[in-house]
Amino acid sequence: MIIKTLIAISRVLVGGLFIFSGLIKVNDPVGTSIKMQEYFDVFATDISPIFEPLKEISLAIAVFLVVFEVALGVMLLVGWRLKRAVYLLLAMILFFTFLTFYSAYFNKVTDCGCFGDAIKLTPWESFYKDIVLLVMIVFLLVFKEKLPNKRSAFGKWVTMGTLALSLVLAIYAIRNLPFIDFRAFKEGVNIHQAMQPSGELQYSYLMEKDGENHAFDQYPTDDSYTFLEMTLKNPEVLPRISDFAVWNEAGDHTEEILQGKKLLILSSNIEKIGLSVKELDRISALINSFQGTGVSVLLIAASSEEKMKNYLEKKGLRIGYYMADATVVKTIIRSNPGLVFIEEGTILKKYHYRNTPTPEIANNIFSK
Repeated sequence: MIIKTLIAISRVLVGGLFIFSGLIKVNDPVGTSIKMQEYFDVFATDISPIFEPLKEISLAIAVFLVVFEVALGVMLLVGWRLKRAVYLLLAMILFFTFLTFYSAYFNKVTDCGCFGDAIKLTPWESFYKDIVLLVMIVFLLVFKEKLPNKRSAFGKWVTMGTLALSLVLAIYAIRNLPFIDFRAFKEGVNIHQAMQPSGELQYSYLMEKDGENHAFDQYPTDDSYTFLEMTLKNPEVLPRISDFAVWNEAGDHTEEILQGKKLLILSSNIEKIGLSVKELDRISALINSFQGTGVSVLLIAASSEEKMKNYLEKKGLRIGYYMADATVVKTIIRSNPGLVFIEEGTILKKYHYRNTPTPEIANNIFSK
């Protein structure tokens, strides 16, 4: 009786957590792909160059992982093909545990992306979470003969339906934007305000004197102490945005970008922009509609000024251009290029290039 109860509890916890984690990542497969690229980049350097080509198919790998993560969780809950589900879950959790351990021990990828941008875990927190899941899955495997092995039509169709729906939602999120934006640059955020601490930063100071360590809330004025370490006591008040910067060869233009009305066309890689003629025409029409209106249209890309200039001339677009960090651009918008409307630093709307608004809609975005 106790074993059956523990089996039921393990099924609910493991299945529920896999579904929750998978759905968050189905919401943003591009974000998971970016995280996979980080891992493959590290592995290509530290382990073997065979991981380098995987970066090019990271999006397909991300979609496969997140869709099956949800489907396996459902299989565990509805009880369909439980033994097969447990074996597959074991393989997946071993893969995740390896990733999180590598991140934590070698401090290579500081955010595993286990729950996308919705819930941030430290590398060690992610690893401990995976260890708990691993223990429960191994427990299910040990007592696999006591698992009900249902092959009902209901369980089958619920699982297949979940698989299909998750795949459709993942593809839709890729071709548009995430359904829910959990990132610091979501609509409604004022970038300038988010770059400021939400409260006073408080530090503790570890000092040494006569071979003994002492902790202080204020830096001691006694010169006989030797400084060892400073620790932030309230990291929750740190700025939500700390890495937003825009520049060109003439200098920093971050403050300028956060003033007035702007339409920012963001690109994480100018050489990988693949706009169709129709999509380019819509963006061109939008740019032309803002001529003389007080709205500045700017290209901000993680590319050199020369590459941006050449691209704009080739496409016949007459707008200003600035540089930015690729990671920041990818964090702001999951589209290359993507359109971001801001006013006095506040993000009003974000669009995937496939959903470029008409000039009529765009002009109504800004306050009059």
